[in-house]
Amino acid sequence: MAKSSSNRVLVTPSAYAKTHYLYAQEVGTLTSLEPHISRREKLDSLLFFLVLQGSGTITLQNRIFPVHTGDCVWIDCHSPYSHESSSVYPWSLMWVHFYGAQALPFYQLYREKGGPVIFTPASSSPYINAMQQLYNLQSMKDSLCDLLSHKYLTDIITTAFTESFGTETTVSVPSKFMDIKTYLEAHYTQKLSLDQLAEHFFISKFHLVREYQRIYNTTIMNDLTLLRLSHAKEALRFGRESVEQVALSCGFQTSAYFIKVFRKYENMTPFQYRRKW
Repeated sequence: MAKSSSNRVLVTPSAYAKTHYLYAQEVGTLTSLEPHISRREKLDSLLFFLVLQGSGTITLQNRIFPVHTGDCVWIDCHSPYSHESSSVYPWSLMWVHFYGAQALPFYQLYREKGGPVIFTPASSSPYINAMQQLYNLQSMKDSLCDLLSHKYLTDIITTAFTESFGTETTVSVPSKFMDIKTYLEAHYTQKLSLDQLAEHFFISKFHLVREYQRIYNTTIMNDLTLLRLSHAKEALRFGRESVEQVALSCGFQTSAYFIKVFRKYENMTPFQYRRKW
C-alpha cells in the first residue's frame, strides 16, 4: 500500500537562474496515508512547507518538534532532518524545495534575528498562493518561469520575515536607540566616535555596539557611513561643490578617504557618479 499520495514537479533551472535568482527545485503537495518518516541531509536546498491539515513531527538536531494544521516550517537541508505524519491525524502538506545564491544568506539572517523554524502565520493564504503559483508555473514552463519563480519565492521569504519581525521597528526598538538614530541623522557632518556616542547617551560602548547590531542588523559606524554617503550622493547630483567640499560637508575627514569609501560601496568614484547621474 502507498504510504503517501503526492503531486510534485521536479525543476531543472537554467544556468542563468542558478546564478542570479532564487529557484525552485521541487514543489508540490503531499497527503500521508499512513505514518512514514522522510529523512534528508547534506542537500543544497531550503525546504518550506505548510501543514494544510493534520499533524506530525519534525526532527532537527535530535530534537522532536510537533507540527499542526496551519503551521509553517522553514529549514536548511544541509543539516540532518526528518519529518513524520501522525498516525492518528495524517497530514497534508504544500511544500517547496528551493535554493539560489541568496537563499542561504536570507535564511541565516532570518535565524540570526530570531526567526523560528516552526511558526503559525496569521493567515496561510499568502504562502498557499505563492506555492500554488510556483506549481502552476513549473507545470506550464512559461518563458518567464525562472523570473516569476524568483518572485514567488521572494514573496514566501518576505512574508516569513514580516510575520516574525514586521512590528519590530515600531514596538521593540528601545527609545534610546531611536534617539541614537535621530542623533546620527542630525550630526553626521561631525566627527563621531563610539566613545563619544557612548558617553553622550550614558551607555557602555560594548552595549551600544551589541544592541545596535542586534536591533538594526548593521554596525553603528556602517550606518553612519551609509548616511554620509546618501547625503554625499545628493550633493554630487544636485550641487556644484567640489568633491573635496562634498567630502568635508558630509563628515568625511579627507577627500581621499571619501573617494576610497565611495568606490567601495558604489563601485565607482564620486567623479564617475556625478557624470553618470
